[in-house]
Amino acid sequence: MRFYFFIIFRRCVFINKELQVNEEIRDKEVRLIDQDGKQIGIMSAKEAYKIAQERHLDLVKIAPQANPPVCKLMDFGKYRYELSKREKEAKKKQKVINVKEIRMSPTIEDHDFGVKLKSAIKFLKEGNKVKVTIRFRGREAAHTSLAEDLLKRFANELSEYGVIEKAPNMEGRNLMMVLTPKN
Repeated sequence: MRFYFFIIFRRCVFINKELQVNEEIRDKEVRLIDQDGKQIGIMSAKEAYKIAQERHLDLVKIAPQANPPVCKLMDFGKYRYELSKREKEAKKKQKVINVKEIRMSPTIEDHDFGVKLKSAIKFLKEGNKVKVTIRFRGREAAHTSLAEDLLKRFANELSEYGVIEKAPNMEGRNLMMVLTPKN
């Protein structure tokens, strides 16, 4: 006498951000809502899918956590199109702020300082943040107070265009400060 063991694997349904549509809905009972927002009632998923086919619409599960899950009759293609349109509109209104970096040395000359200042003003007027970095080479690192005075002077020159977000601080062999544009 032989015994055969059959192992039945069930397909795992992952919880994802996508909505379940039409045949993907495998619940026994669902609460059905019309495309106008009126409640039709609680029925089996097969009956709800038949109603959706009769009306030439899609059955979409909108609240899977509810008991029983809530499904709505809608044109799913139109719904996805409107959703993507809203996302694009939100993306247009979103403002991206970039961080522009200006590098100097503690022994910078006045003309070079003025050039760096003009570029920082331009960046702040565009609405970008400005990261001012002073690099120390060799024995320059012993005179950090000179570099701090230079950064304070730089911030004072830019006071009508921006404000200090992050005060000057040492990171390795660099002294850094971050400025943001004024509103």
